[in-house]
Amino acid sequence: MKHSKFGINTICTHVGEVTDEQFKGAVSPIYLSTSYEFEGVDVKRYPRYFNTPNQEHLVKKIAALEHTEGALIFGSGMAALSAMFLTFLKSGDHLVVQNTLYGGASHFIREEFPKYGIEFTFTDGYDVSDFEAAIQPNTKLIHIETPSNPLLTITDIEGVAKLAKAHNLLSSIDNTFASPINQTPIDFGIDIVMHSATKYLGGHSDILAGALAASDELIGEIWHVAKNFGGNLSDFTVWMLERSMKTLALRVKVQTKNARKLAKYLDKHPDVKQVYYPGLKAHPQHKLAKKQMHGFGAMMSFVLRDGLESLKFQKQLQLIKSSMSLAGVESTVLSPYLTSHALLTQEERDAIGISNQLIRFSVGIESIKDLKADIEQALKNIT
Repeated sequence: MKHSKFGINTICTHVGEVTDEQFKGAVSPIYLSTSYEFEGVDVKRYPRYFNTPNQEHLVKKIAALEHTEGALIFGSGMAALSAMFLTFLKSGDHLVVQNTLYGGASHFIREEFPKYGIEFTFTDGYDVSDFEAAIQPNTKLIHIETPSNPLLTITDIEGVAKLAKAHNLLSSIDNTFASPINQTPIDFGIDIVMHSATKYLGGHSDILAGALAASDELIGEIWHVAKNFGGNLSDFTVWMLERSMKTLALRVKVQTKNARKLAKYLDKHPDVKQVYYPGLKAHPQHKLAKKQMHGFGAMMSFVLRDGLESLKFQKQLQLIKSSMSLAGVESTVLSPYLTSHALLTQEERDAIGISNQLIRFSVGIESIKDLKADIEQALKNIT
């Protein structure tokens, strides 16, 4: 059967499996070898070349979920992003990049691009007109992130993709926050989709990985560069990721349902000053999110009212964990100014709205009543 006709849970469960030809096991076997036969074989396999059996099969699942021809799996999200950038940008080229961007990606661009002679412009906003205004004669790529980390801004994917094509540019997107369950950017014309697979694709806070999905032609170009950087993923972790992705749709749908309920609850809470969640009708890009997302996702941010300290609130939580990462089955919170955006200066954070009172909330699969109860007792203990 063609996987294009499969339902989302069938794709998650079966596409990309490694068939156990010897023992007929129900799960993929692990091939941990770093040395393979060289003569008389169709594929000369080597882990750094992204072509071991487990790597080859896992990317089929990622490509099927993202509606692309091909994909590559990396040792981290930043390994994937840097390989993509350095494939399509060389000295003298220019990148247009969204200003509301993951702090690690922003830091990489600011710190490393000058060493390579690559120019870049962070947009003033995230409307299509902001991207158009930033295009220069030497621009080669437009990179966006939607929903963004951590303010959940929504960028018009189709609008940016059309703008890029009109100027003969490539377009790329960080699709981590949405996951392929809630958003498939290729359907709106984007060229390259990037994930921190550490997050929803892994989903259990025990895997570090990254992924790129695109046409076979673009993936081939990235492969030629990526194999030189050595950012491949170990095959044991590849196996763990394939196993984890079997439940991707189930996990994300429960998390998304919980997040929407919690966003409405927090939005009406007297101790909460503001909630950032695209599923709320008050969100400035709610209609756009509804157009381009299958679901509004399980990430949100909120600001406590004046007089309440965000770190004290986090310390009072008993069920919800204060944690550096996101998208696991367990609910977590953090302060972006101390973590994801800590590498930016205070002025840079202020410019993009990352206040010291902002709390990023990654909603898990727990019972909604238990999550609300934990928030209530934490707020009660600091008021």
